[in-house]
Amino acid sequence: QDSYATLHIAGTKGKGSVAVLCAAALQAAGYATGLYTSPHLHHFCERVQINGLPIPEESVAALVEEIRPRAEAVGGITTFEMITALAFLHFARVGAQVAVIEVGLGGRLDATNVLAHPLVTVITSLSLDHTALLGNTLAQIAAEKAGILRPGAPLALAPQEPEALQRVQEIAAELGAPVTRVGRECEFREESHSLDKQQLAWRMAGEAWQSYEIALLGSHQAVNAATALAALKLAERGGLPVPETAVRAGFRAARWPGRFEILQREPFVVLDGAHNPESARQLRRALADYLPGRPLTLVFGASSDKDVAGMLAELLPARAIYCTRAAHPRAWEPEELAGLARASGAKVEVCVPVPAALHAALQTAGPGEVVGVTGSLFVVGEARAALLGLPMPG
Repeated sequence: QDSYATLHIAGTKGKGSVAVLCAAALQAAGYATGLYTSPHLHHFCERVQINGLPIPEESVAALVEEIRPRAEAVGGITTFEMITALAFLHFARVGAQVAVIEVGLGGRLDATNVLAHPLVTVITSLSLDHTALLGNTLAQIAAEKAGILRPGAPLALAPQEPEALQRVQEIAAELGAPVTRVGRECEFREESHSLDKQQLAWRMAGEAWQSYEIALLGSHQAVNAATALAALKLAERGGLPVPETAVRAGFRAARWPGRFEILQREPFVVLDGAHNPESARQLRRALADYLPGRPLTLVFGASSDKDVAGMLAELLPARAIYCTRAAHPRAWEPEELAGLARASGAKVEVCVPVPAALHAALQTAGPGEVVGVTGSLFVVGEARAALLGLPMPG
């Protein structure tokens, strides 16, 4: 992990989007670019990519066999730690020049935090999630995320609530890590959007505005793009040049499936892996912005540790809710979800598995209406596979 430059990205929401945008720009600039994200949407190999191509299955198998004896000698190694070691080793073996690394959970104690000398660190939007592990306040969560900061390594910081902002800035000051705040040291504004793309303008404070186009939809993705631009600018200052032409080309090409993805238009099918109340709020705002006034039917499933009541409160009202569960051991039982959903007054049905719930929703949705699949990235992955005729995620 010390044999190539790294951008290390933590946050509650948006870190995957920022990672994908940064990696696409770096790849367009001609760098052999690694990308490490989690979880996967369809196939495990998506987690470890070089220049947009997933690691081959045979490489995963060979690296696991190579790493296994060392892991067994240490003992107590988690699956995520094994995968992280595998990713770092793969990037080194194939000659990556730079790798964009997304934190798995938190930051301070995350397996990716063995990165001792990141070129740039990034903290995206912070909100309450995984509270049993990270803390019950934004300040506590911010302290965990800021555990990836390193002395002297610049930080690109997305807009934050005051409580989170103060804690991150305190830790950065203690470490001597310079902070570039989106909205202060750099600025952005949304310019236009359609159902296919959106345009934003961005600049370092005092410099000329530059325009960028992205295929990721929603105001929250404009924030993520602005954060990615700040990270790339800091990387360039740190000795990793990224021409404007490469940034623009990479941003136009970047895709991040399952995040406010409009996969069908008659009726509209919107896939979004929103899994906490804040991300559900962003989904509702995006629906109001891109598909205003259209009746909504939800296909909803969640993991058992999530604030389902909080998510439903943000997503409702809906014409109907089909409660389902992904084929995942942590999935919430749909009958329990239905009990919470019925308080909304919407028509609620339990329908398993996910493809069956999606089919039922599509059967009842009229032309121009919206079927929203959300609550869990695992549910989104299964729905997306069903719509595109892909194998079920595994």
